Amino acid sequence: MTILKSGSQAVGVEQDVVLARQTTRKLAVECGLRLVDQTKLITAASELARNTVIYGGGGDMDWEILQEEGRKGLRLLFRDEGPGIPDMKLAMTDGWTSGGGLGLGLTGAKRLVDEFSVDSAPGAGTRVMICKWT
Repeated sequence: MTILKSGSQAVGVEQDVVLARQTTRKLAVECGLRLVDQTKLITAASELARNTVIYGGGGDMDWEILQEEGRKGLRLLFRDEGPGIPDMKLAMTDGWTSGGGLGLGLTGAKRLVDEFSVDSAPGAGTRVMICKWT
């Protein structure tokens, strides 16, 4: 796997959620993702950026445009130093929401992308990685 381009942007306030969505759209187009895949990735990124602001107290969205075996992908990593997710099993339960978001939650974001991982522990912040491939 080759990283063609990478960067990072702060996701600390509500306006940054909009900027994260715009950045994701721009990068998804640059990768050559189909419109439906762009929409799925932007929707997942929006939910995760909002979670970073609301529940994580703000953080960052790191991004990488990847190339592997003739295909391109966009990988996003949302990271914060917030309180962490106290009950990962509950957070990954379909239909569960803590309220305030788009109602997708982590499981909704997971269904929208090709790759998904979450790493969190109480007091240790949260890192959620998503990736969509052409």
